Amino acid sequence: MPANKKNRNKHKAASHDPFFANDSRKRRKPNRDDADVNAADEIDSDFDDDDFFAGEHGEDLSEQQQEEEEETGAEARKRIAQDFLRKYRDAAKKKEDEDESEGADEDEEGFRDSLVAEKLIKDQQEESGRVRRAIASRVQVPETSGTDGGFRVLVKHRHSVTAVALSEDDTKGFSASKDGSIMQWDVSTGKFEKYRWPSDPVLKSHGLKDPQSKAKKQSKHVLALAASSDGRYLATGGLDRHVHIWDTRTREHVQAFPGHRGPVSCLAFRQGTSELFSGSFDRTIKIWNVEDRTYMNTLFGHQSEVISIDCLRKERVLTAGRDHTMQMFKVHEESRLIFRAPASSLECCCFINDDEFLSGSDDGSIEFWRAVKKKPTYIVKNAHALPTESTETEQIDGGRMTSENGHHHPETQHPSSVFSWVSAVTVCRNSDLAASGAGNGSVRLWAIESETNNIKFCHNVPLVGFVNSLTIAKSAKFLIAGVGQEPRLGRWGRIPEARNGVSILPLKIS
Repeated sequence: MPANKKNRNKHKAASHDPFFANDSRKRRKPNRDDADVNAADEIDSDFDDDDFFAGEHGEDLSEQQQEEEEETGAEARKRIAQDFLRKYRDAAKKKEDEDESEGADEDEEGFRDSLVAEKLIKDQQEESGRVRRAIASRVQVPETSGTDGGFRVLVKHRHSVTAVALSEDDTKGFSASKDGSIMQWDVSTGKFEKYRWPSDPVLKSHGLKDPQSKAKKQSKHVLALAASSDGRYLATGGLDRHVHIWDTRTREHVQAFPGHRGPVSCLAFRQGTSELFSGSFDRTIKIWNVEDRTYMNTLFGHQSEVISIDCLRKERVLTAGRDHTMQMFKVHEESRLIFRAPASSLECCCFINDDEFLSGSDDGSIEFWRAVKKKPTYIVKNAHALPTESTETEQIDGGRMTSENGHHHPETQHPSSVFSWVSAVTVCRNSDLAASGAGNGSVRLWAIESETNNIKFCHNVPLVGFVNSLTIAKSAKFLIAGVGQEPRLGRWGRIPEARNGVSILPLKIS
């Protein structure tokens, strides 16, 4: 007992020691304005801190603050996961109720949970690319007569459309044109809203620099756009050498990123992040953080213009340039892989998954690549070659394509024409369905057979004009094409009868 009493006295003495006093009031460092105030002096407040947070309204404020700070990061993630599971359980229960009108007992609830677990595992595997949906062989396109087949015009532009993009939920779309117009539209109704460029003083306040060339006025010519996964931001780039960031909720301009010394030709967001990659005619790829409005890094490697770019969830960037190479940059590892095209200039590229990708070239070929091999694994030659006038429809649809080792019929093809350049390729995410476009009057659907290293032709859908951009809905319910009378990056060809705009092709999976 004496020892305990001694410890209590010691603790009591420490509590009265000024060193152990818990003084919540802050002291300021002396400066020039406070020359007459001594640093050791205490500045008394008009009220007591403890009394301010206590009293009639103090308890409510304290409780509210505790509730706001109550949820930690781990608890927030747990809450989101529980909400996610609840949605899956509700969907499974709804499907079960449609089949049976009786209520579910404990065994049925356990079975439902197992179905939810299987669904989550399957979705995760598809997202990571380990499991691919085999839908290409089951896709059906509407059989409609006419020059545009099953395509219908969704949104019209005055000039050639250079780029299209879809939101993560496939409900909204975005398109840009050579005349500088940027549109946001509803996929189901086609109702659109225009993005309006702000005045020059506003653009300069957002970071725009004066023109570096002889031009006296900034060009609004847009060559590329990309939408973030969360649907908050839209990025555009073009001849003014800037990357412009827009808020999709208000359709207002929020930032202009300078830094490129040439036109910005391609853009891509990393999935699930606000990280943006931009490719330019200045041969570089720049990395930006849109959320923080900051520049991050520059990637070098191409010896000519960078004209196509793509990115998935990993910090890997796939680019194609006019130096006859396609390069994959592993940003985190600060390394890159170089893939050389066989005597052709690549016009477009896209990821199939983290280790497989697709490209289109100006000789009319489509190449299938693997990360472990520096040359194409499979080549579809003359994929969009032009038929002669004497060529019949059956020969056009079935006889003009040749594989890497296939039989070639030069009398029915003109692969060197600008109209046969493969200007756009895209893949339906986590599936074997791909699409390609050119200026030869059609869009083609393909099945990617990774097991046999093959690309199999599926459908040919007529569409008049240069197909400058393609994207397939993640649900595989439709395909969007950006069409123009001229190619995206130049005016070396023209199709006067083409309609400038965005066209949609409904797809049905049997």
